[in-house]
Amino acid sequence: MWEADLQKLARENLWRELSVMDSPSGPLQSLNGQNTLQFASNDYLGLANHTRLKQAAMKAIEQFGVGAGASRLISGTLTPHHHLELALAQFTHTEAALTFSSGYATNLGVIPHLAKTGALILADRLCHASLIDACRLSRATFRVFHHNDVDHLRSLLMKRPTDRPTLLITEGVFSMDGDLAPLPELARLAEEFEAILLVDDAHGTGVMGPTGRGTIEHWGVESAKVLHMGTLSKAIGTSGGFMTGTKEFISYLINTSRSFIYSTAPPPAMAAAAQAAIHLIQEEPERRARLWQNREHMYQGLKAMGCHMTRTQSPILPIIVNDPKLAVKMSHGLQKQGIFIPAIRPPTVPNGTSRLRVTVTAEHSMEQIDFALKAIQQVGQTLKIF
Repeated sequence: MWEADLQKLARENLWRELSVMDSPSGPLQSLNGQNTLQFASNDYLGLANHTRLKQAAMKAIEQFGVGAGASRLISGTLTPHHHLELALAQFTHTEAALTFSSGYATNLGVIPHLAKTGALILADRLCHASLIDACRLSRATFRVFHHNDVDHLRSLLMKRPTDRPTLLITEGVFSMDGDLAPLPELARLAEEFEAILLVDDAHGTGVMGPTGRGTIEHWGVESAKVLHMGTLSKAIGTSGGFMTGTKEFISYLINTSRSFIYSTAPPPAMAAAAQAAIHLIQEEPERRARLWQNREHMYQGLKAMGCHMTRTQSPILPIIVNDPKLAVKMSHGLQKQGIFIPAIRPPTVPNGTSRLRVTVTAEHSMEQIDFALKAIQQVGQTLKIF
């Protein structure tokens, strides 16, 4: 039944398979039995295997068990969920927060209730699939604007009826390009045209800004004027998604968001571990400092060897090779040398922009980065990529 589709994917070098890691998250992992230096994780601060997170999770399991038992409006809201949301609100300088089972579920549960029939959604064309899917699920009219193109967005806003409810959507840090959204300009447009601005800051939370509060803090945008979505599964090192905002907004989501209302609550252990991570992010700013030192070292090394890169401003460092077949060859060549960097191909990225998506973390050593740079240069030159 599916054989023809799989064969087509294989012919177009778009077929994928799962790689099995049989060791904890970290720079050095065992991939299908091979010890491999890993430059693919979103565990930017190296917290996924941190002792304090594991201890918090184990303590929560001892006290509350493994599963939550039901959706949170039935019987599933446990103390760790409540404490995590208090910690998220404090961390993001907002009145309240609400957690979901994943970042994907967060977007699917929030956006359709912000833009209903008759409304207009304008989203950056490089927004994550969860944002695009959520926009399509809403009953609003959905349009995209050119990537980070404030002038194009303005032109679209000027064409709409002045009284039409409008939602603007962007990522804070774009997950495949690593560049940042121009939030000050977007916030000004939202205010000028009386629109709502929602920022998916999955890759900015814990990473961007002087204290790690994300791209909203990085740009100095007033958080009260922006709806802030984030995940617990990247720099926070656990699993889940969240929204922050006013108490009234969070109450609205509790009463309307289908992916919240009709989902069993996340495991209490994940909530407890995430709360521990938020405290660590605030207590140990040196983790973020190490991350940025490592990022700069890797970035300068890639630029020096002539890699074609995006306008990245984050620890996401894409090497553009355009052809999906070439991207796969480069990834396989690096894996033979003990380096794991995945090939990213359509539909994850636009046609003609296949790439190797390099990510660094606070836990990588300079020696590991230098080893990877040497391997990238050797494989890249062998394949005549640069």
